[in-house]
Amino acid sequence: MLNRRELIATGLATAALLPAPALARANYVIPEDHMPVKVRLKGSFAPGEIHVDPNSFRLYLIGANGKAIRYSVGVGLPGLYEAGTFRVGAKKEWPSWTPTPDMIKRNPAAYKQYEDGMPGGPNNPLGARALYLFDGKRDTFLRIHGTGSPWTIGIPVSNGCARLVNAHVKDLYTRVPIGTKVVLYPQNYS
Repeated sequence: MLNRRELIATGLATAALLPAPALARANYVIPEDHMPVKVRLKGSFAPGEIHVDPNSFRLYLIGANGKAIRYSVGVGLPGLYEAGTFRVGAKKEWPSWTPTPDMIKRNPAAYKQYEDGMPGGPNNPLGARALYLFDGKRDTFLRIHGTGSPWTIGIPVSNGCARLVNAHVKDLYTRVPIGTKVVLYPQNYS
């Protein structure tokens, strides 16, 4: 688990590399309730699984004896979020990113320029780490990934993925092996 000093250092280093619009939010402080925390869960969950509740903007990495690490996330916009049960089929550090054809069709002004992809790095929408969600052997194009825009945590913001602050996704990434079961619960808002 990262401590506050490591989180601040990571945030400052990232801010130094951000484009001018993002620098306007360089002083953003992650709210205390968005920090990872160990919690006790009611119900029966298998250790090692990930559960994402888009309605409370929380991701739970299940541990032993009813305990879990709770992370705050940003999730897909209504109509773009996809509930279901998946497996982590791949993991990447500083992943490259290519918008899907549907993303380009929905918003060509934002995405057309990246149709051939964008290399990994601090300005990449997938952030520092990504867990690729698969349905069997098929990549769903859903991701649990980082973001250099921590102010987007706790809101519906993405094209279907769950995003964490870069420092938090780095922590999660080290704890999650390939093959991990991921449950994305349905959204109950529109």
